[in-house]
Amino acid sequence: MTGKYEKGLLFGVGVGPGDPELITVKALRILAYCDVVGIPGKEPSQSVAYRIAAAAYPEICGKEKLMLETPMTKDYNLLNRNYDELASRAEEELNRGKNVAILTLGDPTIYSTCIYIIRRAAAHGYRTQLVSGVPSFCAVAAKLGDSLADRDTQIHIIPASYGTEEALALPGTKILMKAGKTIHEAKCAVLEGGFEASLAVNCGMPGEQIYEDAADAPDDAGYYSMLIVR
Repeated sequence: MTGKYEKGLLFGVGVGPGDPELITVKALRILAYCDVVGIPGKEPSQSVAYRIAAAAYPEICGKEKLMLETPMTKDYNLLNRNYDELASRAEEELNRGKNVAILTLGDPTIYSTCIYIIRRAAAHGYRTQLVSGVPSFCAVAAKLGDSLADRDTQIHIIPASYGTEEALALPGTKILMKAGKTIHEAKCAVLEGGFEASLAVNCGMPGEQIYEDAADAPDDAGYYSMLIVR
């Protein structure tokens, strides 16, 4: 990660699901190596990913910060314009010879915003690297004390905010992520379908709640909610 290149490197760094102790050794090394930290949101204090990283690596507070705010919308045109702008801002730092680490919850390969920035920078010829993190559904399974799959069991990861009816018909374990405001509808669909399901809220974060039976969970469980359906 040193030598002849003048431009910096761009990293997408997974900080895990919430518990600072689940950040990988490699992620900590990359955070120490980088000059600039890309943070999702308007302010560092409002970013869950940043708070996790700061708890595991307090020295991050002294790093130069690049705020990367993304609108909460499904308008692809608006999102793409936003990603173009964020990638351009990250590339400005890379052109200055700065190494940049963009933080993301969980793992950067699973529903992360930073991947859109990484792809654009890579297409523009910049060097990029993804740093794996512990996915939230693995942390939830550990909290429940059981595996997600045995032997030939299939695992399906579903973005619940885009609908669940067809997904619930799939065989094996269904992981309903990104439920957000639709958690009530997703929970009702699961229970009405007669499935066994567990629900986790804020896994590894303050206010964590784990329900072995999703029927016991409140209908307004919150944004960081996940259903594991069997």
